[in-house]
Amino acid sequence: MRAKIRQFVSFDWAMKKLLRSKANFGVLNGFLSELLEDDITITELLESEGGREYALDKANRVDFLVKDSTGKRIIIEIQYKDEADYFHRMAFGVSKLIASSINKGQIYADIDQVISVNLVYFELGQGTDYVYCGQTTFRGRHDKDLLDLNDKQKKVLGLESINEIFPTFYILRINEFNDLAKTGLDQWIYFLKNEALPKEITAKGLREAKEKLDIMKLSATERAAYDEYQEQLRIEASEIEFSIKRAEVAEEALKEERHQKEEALKREREERHQKEEALKREREERRQKDDAFKLIKELEAQLKNKS
Repeated sequence: MRAKIRQFVSFDWAMKKLLRSKANFGVLNGFLSELLEDDITITELLESEGGREYALDKANRVDFLVKDSTGKRIIIEIQYKDEADYFHRMAFGVSKLIASSINKGQIYADIDQVISVNLVYFELGQGTDYVYCGQTTFRGRHDKDLLDLNDKQKKVLGLESINEIFPTFYILRINEFNDLAKTGLDQWIYFLKNEALPKEITAKGLREAKEKLDIMKLSATERAAYDEYQEQLRIEASEIEFSIKRAEVAEEALKEERHQKEEALKREREERHQKEEALKREREERRQKDDAFKLIKELEAQLKNKS
């Protein structure tokens, strides 16, 4: 099988390097506009001072302040890390982002809505779709109705729904996409999955991505950094594969040890059973001898009485 010819830099590396530049915001403007089905404009890249945990997180996530077509401010977080506890990471990242975005003296009503966009290249959860959206709802325990803003709250807050207050989560399960690019978002997911463009390009920002993320247009310094990054990924993948194989070998060894112990216990039980059977036979033989001896004594006594 021929190796895939890489045309564009991987999106994770682009997020670390290229797309943090204001000159390249148009790429993500297009991607987010297709995802949210609105005209999204990034106004600034957010840098948090939220502590060590967040600092370690920044290499795998990027946070933007954006505006939608109505001018509403939204904070958008994009992250793409492979972890078993990814759902917990989503909750932590959004909570941290909300806490770090509010200024001293700012009223809660001024907190910008947060949208968490998660690009997932590994098996996450159980489902059949490749794009999921999660929002907060409040359902009545007894009447099963949905709690929402009343008319006064809508007027004061300038919102239409509670969903606009609480974080919204998008999960794009990239590897689950079937490569049939029917919509603009599908075209983007095709690009994210294959690092190549679909046959038809109508999605916002994708033509700009074609220009900005083309490997051949990287500077010598950027190309060296990218090659080093790819090599590091290969090393990490090899280490993970080795760890998995080592774990499999250890598991097999444990299974074999358990099997040997079970066989030893089985032999021990068999030996115990054989000893018990031998003792049983010995007791039976002793009983038969005692019965024979008793019978002989009785016959002798009868003969003696007759004489």
